[in-house]
Amino acid sequence: MDIFAHALWTAVAAKIVGDKTRKPIRLGWAAFWGVFPDLFTFTVPAVMRVWWYSTGTTHSLLPDPQSARRLQFAWQLYHCSHSLLVFALVFGLVWLIFRRPVFEMLGWALHILIDIPTHQGIFAVRFLWPLSNYAFSGIRWEAPWFLAANYGVLFGLLAWLWVQYKRNARLNRP
Repeated sequence: MDIFAHALWTAVAAKIVGDKTRKPIRLGWAAFWGVFPDLFTFTVPAVMRVWWYSTGTTHSLLPDPQSARRLQFAWQLYHCSHSLLVFALVFGLVWLIFRRPVFEMLGWALHILIDIPTHQGIFAVRFLWPLSNYAFSGIRWEAPWFLAANYGVLFGLLAWLWVQYKRNARLNRP
């Protein structure tokens, strides 16, 4: 799924869960953790490509034959950041450090859960990595019908949240 949709899904989920549980969940941090796996995977290679271009190492920002070899480490970043096991380990460590669960980090788990059925081929998510290389080959998130359905549902949820907000504001007026 695209990074913008991940941010929206995690913000919507955090808002709904926060309202239902009456626990404050910071939407910005939830959205950050919702896009974190892709930022972790693709930011370093993108910065490297820009650096190589700016220093004349390469003459294009587009991939070249040497890129595949030079950026092979990005696959390990991808598998690491898209693993439910790695997420659980990091979530547990943060819980120990802060002595409370940091619920905003659940955006990371939601990202992985969304990506499992919406990725295929080389991007199929190895969600049990490093214990297993099993990956479910799902649908293509960039398929036009899926993009339309995905953003249609998001738009519906955001509209519903807006109506709820307006209704609550009207009821709480002095």
